Amino acid sequence: MQTIKLKMKLTLLSLIFPFLLFLVSPVFAVLEIDISGGFQSADPIAVVPFSWSQTGKAPVNIAQIVISDLTRSGVFSPLSTNQLPEHPKMDGPVNLARWKNTGAENLVIGQIVAVGQGRYDIKFKMLDIFTGRNSLEYQYTVERKNLRRAAHQISDKIYQELTHTRGAFDTLIAYVVVNNDVNVKKRVYTLAVADSDGYGEQIILKSRKPIMSPSWSPSGKRLAYVSFEKNRSVVYIQELKSGQRKLIAQFKGINSAPVWSPDGKRLAMTLSKDGNSEIYVMYTASGVLQRITSHYGIDTEPSWAPDGQSLIFTSDRAGKPQIYQVAISQKGRAGTPKRLTYEGNYNAGASFSPDGKSLVFITRDSGSFRVAILELSTRYLHVLTNSKLDESPSFSPNGKMVLYATELRGRGILEAIAVDGSSSPQRLRVLSGDVREPAWSPYRHR
Repeated sequence: MQTIKLKMKLTLLSLIFPFLLFLVSPVFAVLEIDISGGFQSADPIAVVPFSWSQTGKAPVNIAQIVISDLTRSGVFSPLSTNQLPEHPKMDGPVNLARWKNTGAENLVIGQIVAVGQGRYDIKFKMLDIFTGRNSLEYQYTVERKNLRRAAHQISDKIYQELTHTRGAFDTLIAYVVVNNDVNVKKRVYTLAVADSDGYGEQIILKSRKPIMSPSWSPSGKRLAYVSFEKNRSVVYIQELKSGQRKLIAQFKGINSAPVWSPDGKRLAMTLSKDGNSEIYVMYTASGVLQRITSHYGIDTEPSWAPDGQSLIFTSDRAGKPQIYQVAISQKGRAGTPKRLTYEGNYNAGASFSPDGKSLVFITRDSGSFRVAILELSTRYLHVLTNSKLDESPSFSPNGKMVLYATELRGRGILEAIAVDGSSSPQRLRVLSGDVREPAWSPYRHR
């Protein structure tokens, strides 16, 4: 396959092996967030620069990270620097009368204090501008390497206080980047993990062979993925901290599309070891394998329901790719698959929202392949994007945003968008290369 368009054709290879082979430049990817549009109903909020206990600049601009996080949510519109009437300190006075003219209802103030041995105290509070009451106040003591994470945690606290929904800034994303190595005239595939804002990239695997389908374990400590380093598709599980990995599936034929069960004990995947592309479940500790589907059509792209009692998958058993659901009993028996999507003649690559109330997937809309959400109770289908070649959508762990891959001027990029359509897509640019196959992590453990 030489373009993403081939992924959209209903063939065995395009459904199971949607890797991208673009001609790209030799430098490896660095993600940059770009808010590519405005917001329809974002609430103004004020975040002033955090005071710093030493001379010169603080090692990390905490306030700017918080501002960027809140802006990306689509819920908040932080005031610009020239809109701030003053820069109050953590324990200093605040002229509330001046702040009431800014339109913001809440004011975030903080400080960073170096306490020695590479450690820092971070304090912040949030004031209700109209009452002067502290609605939020926390303190963190962290090492330098964790300053950015502390900033994301502050953003999560603010988001939860004001929206009554848990924030998802202190999370990770996994993705695959394809580059050309000009020295050997071959492509290089990189599996990487970064913070939700694209910073702090860690290289998990680099290979001359394609890498596909990263999937997070529920603990966020492991990734399952597909590698072609053995010159055919095989499935690995890799520990992020140690780098230790285990070959989990190398059956005859296709080994593809691994996805973790909510209890972290099983992997659903697509295998063709018995001749046709079917859905299987493997118990990772024992290697015991259970066949879930049995049909002459192509069954692929499994994904678990949040309760672990069913799987959804893509199948062309009705002639065109559609989403189906199959129940799995506690004894491992599979029920009869039930078709979930009927609108349009192409719906594929689905996954559940964290609350299990909706699905996100790729639908063909007016000749383009776009991200859509299906509300399961009402059967309402909402097309979120207006691009042409979207793929691999996944929900944020709080269910408020969707991360997906798309194409811009012939290059693969990542974008995120609010599920209610209240914001324009946020673009995660790469300085070079094509970035694809995104997956949003579960919540991180402290």
